[in-house]
Amino acid sequence: MTASPQPNTALQRFISNHGLMLDVVARSHCQQATINGDLDVRTTKSTVSNWCSGRRRPKGRTAEYLAEALGSLTGLVVTLEDIGYGSEQTQEPPTLAPDPIAATSDLGRALMDTSRRNFLQQAVYVSAALALPLHYDHEAVARTLRARQAGARIGRAEVAAVRQTIRAFRSADEQLGGGHGLAAATFYLTDAATPILRGRFSDETVRTDAYNAVAELAYLLAWKHHDLAQEGAAQRYYMLGYQLATEADYDGHSAWMLRALAHQALNLKKPDLTVDLAEESLRRSAGHVDSQTRALLLITSARAYGATKQGTKAAAALRAAEDALSNTGDPVADYALAVGPVAATISSHTGKTLSELGDHGGAERHRRTALAGRDPDEFRRIHALTMSELAGTLDKLGRMDEAVAAWNSSLDLMDGVSSARNTASIKSIGRTMARYQARGVRGSAALSEKARAVLLAA
Repeated sequence: MTASPQPNTALQRFISNHGLMLDVVARSHCQQATINGDLDVRTTKSTVSNWCSGRRRPKGRTAEYLAEALGSLTGLVVTLEDIGYGSEQTQEPPTLAPDPIAATSDLGRALMDTSRRNFLQQAVYVSAALALPLHYDHEAVARTLRARQAGARIGRAEVAAVRQTIRAFRSADEQLGGGHGLAAATFYLTDAATPILRGRFSDETVRTDAYNAVAELAYLLAWKHHDLAQEGAAQRYYMLGYQLATEADYDGHSAWMLRALAHQALNLKKPDLTVDLAEESLRRSAGHVDSQTRALLLITSARAYGATKQGTKAAAALRAAEDALSNTGDPVADYALAVGPVAATISSHTGKTLSELGDHGGAERHRRTALAGRDPDEFRRIHALTMSELAGTLDKLGRMDEAVAAWNSSLDLMDGVSSARNTASIKSIGRTMARYQARGVRGSAALSEKARAVLLAA
């Protein structure tokens, strides 16, 4: 005789106590799965009902997505124990480590250790962790790091070698996607770059430059994982990059890393703490960064305001970013050069902001400006994604023939690039073309077949 399923009373109670509808929970769960790269999760109201009744049980990461989804809906930090899945294997949430050097090395070795690789690749993004940098006591960590300096003497040559390697990895990343050279970049961070921070620096300037350089490399690793839709791993690298940046330049580089954390959340449609991060980056950097870097920080605040439907503040931030961009007299900070041509980046994010606010005509103009401002050969990946975003804007404007042409151009650039963001974009093209074919849009059938071929070749 088969035993009757045992209801998950903890999950039932959580959903009931917070007045959540099952279909809302299902949609949030699907969104969280997509954020973490599981693009085929299809949770429904019936799925959630079955979890509550005990007829089904979410497996592996699915349970973690459910905890994060419920946390996103309620603004709480929700653990697996809170919802009746305490026996599931889980991970520690992202933290700001008391020793970021050791933590960076440990995180890097996780990718190279086959027994721990899944920990890193399957780490779940935790939106509540975005509050941690806003309350970080960097001075206490700085005292610990200075007390542990020992070993080889580190000078300008060692730091220059790290920067030269970063440039090579960054160039390859833009051409071939985040999946290209991930292991090599991780190995370099772990076994070559991070160890120099344990050395004895020839002077304070070298120490600052060393921390800046390793923070930039952590940022690059975060970006590579983000491009692969490994958002939990990306978040952990961004947090470590933030800690290293505060050790080098609290007023400038750490403000830039707050921007990075905000951008990841915005790209994942998790805007809740992004305004706080963006405003703190502006407060901290005021008078300490060049005008173009300031413009990039301002455009982040504009995006955060746009994502939270604060149109007036978004418009003011856009104007301020344009004003700051016009002052090109000062050299741009090294860490800010990672985004490529500043004016094109400002235009791209202006387009994103205007899309959030429903101004698709304005979004089109700025996305075209962004495309004109980047060399498609040098910035292949971002050019492809921007072209796809332009196509989406043209679709919203009802200009379907032009959208088909833009998507065709984006697919030409995406072919051969190892990027989960590209994959998501290509799948979206396929879904849109089904709608276009039903309406008889010229070229839609050929574009659908082309998207399928690029996806199979990825």
